Amino acid sequence: MPNDRINLTNQFLIAMPGMADPTFSGAVVYLCEHSEKGAIGLVINRPTDIDLQSLFERLDLKLEIDPLAHQPVFFGGPVQTERGFVLHEPTGTPYSSSLSVPGGLEMTTSKDVLEAVANGQGPQRFLLTLGHSGWGAGQLEDEIGRNGWLTVAADPGIVFDVPPADRFDAALALLGVTSSMLSADAGHA
Repeated sequence: MPNDRINLTNQFLIAMPGMADPTFSGAVVYLCEHSEKGAIGLVINRPTDIDLQSLFERLDLKLEIDPLAHQPVFFGGPVQTERGFVLHEPTGTPYSSSLSVPGGLEMTTSKDVLEAVANGQGPQRFLLTLGHSGWGAGQLEDEIGRNGWLTVAADPGIVFDVPPADRFDAALALLGVTSSMLSADAGHA
């Protein structure tokens, strides 16, 4: 049997209007890993009311870089919401627990990246989330087949340079569509 499984690693998942799960309604997810075992990603367009300074104070870290103090912490997904996930550009610095996304960004879950950010030695461009999004084997493919998600190659510029409220439309623009062109109904020929 040929291996025709799709690999959506380093792609954006863009929630379709008919997304049944309210947690993901209007969400853009950066997929860090996708295999036959499942998928893991981070929602990139849901800032919380927590900022970096507040989070770092809870972790007993002093944030030395003032411009970062009011950067929001994001809701990365409903799994492990008590745990931090840092999505960042490759730095060449080996952190204790990092996943290097082939052709894309890195996701680090160890405290050493936060310590590096706090003292100004961490990644220059990063997004910090609480929680992540996860799918079991075949679950994401099923959701895509039921018109739950659009997919497109990820653009780090959208993650780091576009305001959170505009990331959904910016991700759609990569496909050449606007939200007004989307329908909650799936069509089959």
